Amino acid sequence: MMKGIQDYYPDHFGQCYGCGRLNEHGYQLKTVWDGDETLSRFTPAKYHTAIPGSVYGGLLASLIDCHGTGSAALALAKEKGINLEEYNAPRCVTGSLQVSYGRPTPIDSDLEIRGRIKEIKGRKVVVAIRLLSKGEICVTGEVVAIQVPDDFGK
Repeated sequence: MMKGIQDYYPDHFGQCYGCGRLNEHGYQLKTVWDGDETLSRFTPAKYHTAIPGSVYGGLLASLIDCHGTGSAALALAKEKGINLEEYNAPRCVTGSLQVSYGRPTPIDSDLEIRGRIKEIKGRKVVVAIRLLSKGEICVTGEVVAIQVPDDFGK
């Protein structure tokens, strides 16, 4: 399995339900660069159902959220010239989350979450995100992420 930015978060950030590598019940999202975009993948389980055949919208919002903060951390690491190694990644929290549901998201396929960095201004990073299933955009969103100090949450 490839390493995502989340694998470089310090242990006290490893419990996040969406992306924490230490949370055995979470989604375990891994966010990586894919060219100029960021990429995470997620396979929904049958219990992630909203209506038969479709993924629950709250899960989709959560995926947008965690992909956004992971994308922001990647962008900050790149901007600051941080060579990622064990537990030195910048960490961000959500300042705002906007989600728009364009179409039902089929539950029977892998989901692809892609981000584009719109702005980096100090500790603030704005990320535009789209979530695709079977190659079609189902959900779009925007995350304003804020970098937090290394000791945040200790």
